[in-house]
Amino acid sequence: MEELKNMLDYFINERLDRVILSNPRVKGEVVKAVIRPVALKGNVMYQVEEFTEKQAFHRNLSAGEAKEYIAGQLSSRFKQGEISSALGTGRVLVGKKGNMTVKMKKQAPSKISAAPVSLPAAHNRQKRYILKEGTPVPFLVELGVMTKEGAVVRSRYDKFRQINRFLEFIEDILPRLNKSRENTIIDFGCGKSYLTFAMYYYLKEVKGYSIRVIGLDLKQDVINLCNRLARQFGFERLTFYHGDIASFEGVEQVDMVVTLHACDLATDYALAKAVRWNAAVILSVPCCQHQLNGQMKNDLMAPIFRYGILKERMAALCTDGLRAEILENQGYRTQLLEFIDMEHTPKNILIRAVRQGQGKNNKKEIQAIMDFLHVEPELAKLLKLT
Repeated sequence: MEELKNMLDYFINERLDRVILSNPRVKGEVVKAVIRPVALKGNVMYQVEEFTEKQAFHRNLSAGEAKEYIAGQLSSRFKQGEISSALGTGRVLVGKKGNMTVKMKKQAPSKISAAPVSLPAAHNRQKRYILKEGTPVPFLVELGVMTKEGAVVRSRYDKFRQINRFLEFIEDILPRLNKSRENTIIDFGCGKSYLTFAMYYYLKEVKGYSIRVIGLDLKQDVINLCNRLARQFGFERLTFYHGDIASFEGVEQVDMVVTLHACDLATDYALAKAVRWNAAVILSVPCCQHQLNGQMKNDLMAPIFRYGILKERMAALCTDGLRAEILENQGYRTQLLEFIDMEHTPKNILIRAVRQGQGKNNKKEIQAIMDFLHVEPELAKLLKLT
């Protein structure tokens, strides 16, 4: 604890960027906490933002209170803490018996600016992105999201926000990746690969993970372009292949499966592949859930189902709800989270599934829902739940 105290004494000041507390020890309401310095009535305070699965709660603390809060949370609730600051970086890992590993990397004095720090007000703080505005990122410049000076192109701002939102989901699952070996990640239906490039850049260049990323898509011209860009950016362990999800057999072990807007049953094939690979993490934004829309029938619900737009939306929600429950049955802790609106589609539900081992005993409930709606989802068939 003395090492933790010394680290907090060094970092908790106006030059702090943020502290992220994550990887809760037990299931509970708060899944992550972020602490940042803010200006309040002329004083430096520390805003704590605690995230549940559906909401965020804020409060402001003094420097001393912030240190006590962080130390207390690492002693009782979270297994990981990361600090970023103009003064350097810090990391805390908490073992099963409560023992802490504290690591600090101080910035060289010559690289620390002597200019006074200007903090935003506590209730008027601009969004802090993982990939920051004003700092050129080569692949974002090449893809037309940023200018060479690092300014975000106004017409591409939604794409910039989308990329950063996706990286926030990646940031949350970092404890599930093994930093001591190469992690294999597959992106099914990668398309033009804005998010694939962002994922590789963040994990490899920013966080220093050893990774191999494979992108898969049915459009050969898109695959050719992405491979050319990967070589241009020097992303040596990022490769793209032409092919479909159902028949892909290029690897034996996969640590993370990503599928963003794989259409209709392609999402089911990707999820089934992930389960069979025993992937540690699944991130999926489904699209075009047509199958259940064509199957759903129920005498009680018939008056509502006759309105096509309502039946379509209900089918999409039931499809993803069943997918989530099926993944729970297969040993994954699954969340349905809101993704920001995409550029060309309103589909914005993200399925995040993390392998936890013991499957949920919910087969009877899944079958009851399928019987009620007279449906047979593809994922249930692929994983032999029907």
